Amino acid sequence: MTTIDHLVLTRFNLPTPGPESLVRAQEGWLQNRVILFERHTVATMRAQTVRNFTWMMYFDPESPQWLIERLAPLVDEGLFVAIYRERVDWQDVVLDARTVFEDRGELLLTTNLDNDDAVAIDFIERLQHAARRHPGHAIYLRNGLILQGDAVYLRDDPENAFCSVSESWNAPVTAWRDWHNLLHHHLPVVSEDGPPAWLQIIHGQNVSNRVRGVRIDTAAHRGSFPGQLDEVAATQPGRIWMDRSVLRPLRDLRDHGRSFGKKMILRVGGKDSLDRVKSAVRRLG
Repeated sequence: MTTIDHLVLTRFNLPTPGPESLVRAQEGWLQNRVILFERHTVATMRAQTVRNFTWMMYFDPESPQWLIERLAPLVDEGLFVAIYRERVDWQDVVLDARTVFEDRGELLLTTNLDNDDAVAIDFIERLQHAARRHPGHAIYLRNGLILQGDAVYLRDDPENAFCSVSESWNAPVTAWRDWHNLLHHHLPVVSEDGPPAWLQIIHGQNVSNRVRGVRIDTAAHRGSFPGQLDEVAATQPGRIWMDRSVLRPLRDLRDHGRSFGKKMILRVGGKDSLDRVKSAVRRLG
């Protein structure tokens, strides 16, 4: 069997320009983010069916002492490796990966994971199977769930934020080579079907996440996301019908408009221009 060195990458509170900086400046952002991280991300990463991965977490060197102390037990437990940096680009990740994996296997698999999201218990296992089948590719598990309050939506997103890259150690670029929806500019892409592999939580301090997909009942998915959907009541058939008949078409219309606008801005002005537009919209909001 092909040997894999699997590195999961999370930006916790790195200083970043653009719209994310405005969100992080909100009062209580960091306190709320820690609660979400422990409730969703930590809980589901602990529940993985496969444990042979390294989770690398990047923090602002100016992080408050209370944050360091609160997360210290997780570091001591070996759940993740904490790295403090003012900035991190994909070249830095390559160097860090080479430091972490001194005895290297045949493939390096890197996966992006945001610190307010959850993953299915077989997320790591499915990614590693896909990595062996598709070396030299960006990999996405395309189906996931979105949770907002007591409503859950099934989302098909072929280039979602839970992106991975499977590659040799010769000249790796990692899953942070570009935005998750722009990795196709650097690598061939595989977008795998299957049961929901990830769960995004809409909580009011998201940078760009919003309700997408079609509303569903959660009963069939609670086992894949232990503790994440237990408080969501069964969805009445009438609510599902209303969502699929009326609300989803409206969301799709909104999303098509946003997508077209983003593509035009990227084409004309590039990523910096899109960041400026997002920042301006958030300030107005």
